[in-house]
Amino acid sequence: MPPPQMDEEYVEYVSARLPSLKRLAYQLCGDDHRADDLVQESITKLYTRWSSARKADNLDRYVRTIVVRTHIDETRRPWSRVRLFGAPPEKEEATSSGTEDRAVLRAALATLPPGQRAVLVLRFICDMSVEEVGQLLGCTPGTVKSQTAHGLGKLRQTLTKRDFAMTMKGN
Repeated sequence: MPPPQMDEEYVEYVSARLPSLKRLAYQLCGDDHRADDLVQESITKLYTRWSSARKADNLDRYVRTIVVRTHIDETRRPWSRVRLFGAPPEKEEATSSGTEDRAVLRAALATLPPGQRAVLVLRFICDMSVEEVGQLLGCTPGTVKSQTAHGLGKLRQTLTKRDFAMTMKGN
C-alpha cells in the first residue's frame, strides 16, 4: 500500500477515535491542556509506528496502551512537576452537584500514583476487565487487582477526609 493511502487510513482512524482518546487522557491527568498534549504525543507515536500498528489484533487497545504508557512516562520525568506560574489558574465554580462530584473525583484521582490512577481509570471509567488492563499495562491480573484495591483504599481515605473537612466547615 503506498504511503498516501496509509496516511489517509491513519487520519481516518485518529479522527474517529480522537474524542475517546481525549476523554481517556483527561481522566488520567485531570487537566484539559495536559490531556491535549498527551493525546498529541500519543498520536504522534502512533503515526511513527502506523505501518505495524495498523496490523495489531486490537488497534484500539494498542492506542490506549500508548496513551497510558505515555502518561506514566511523563509523570516520571522531573520537568513534569515544574510550574511555569506561581499558582494554578482559577477554576470556575461548579454549578451543579454532578459537576462538583466529577471535580471532587478528579481531584481525588490526582492524589494517586500514576499506575494506580491508570488502573482505576481503565477499570471503572473505560470499563475494561482485569485481564484487559493487565495486557494494556503489561502486568499480571494480580498486580491489577492489588493496584485497584490500593487505589480504591486511598480514594476512600481522600474522599472521607474531604467530607469530614466539609462537615467541619459547615458547622
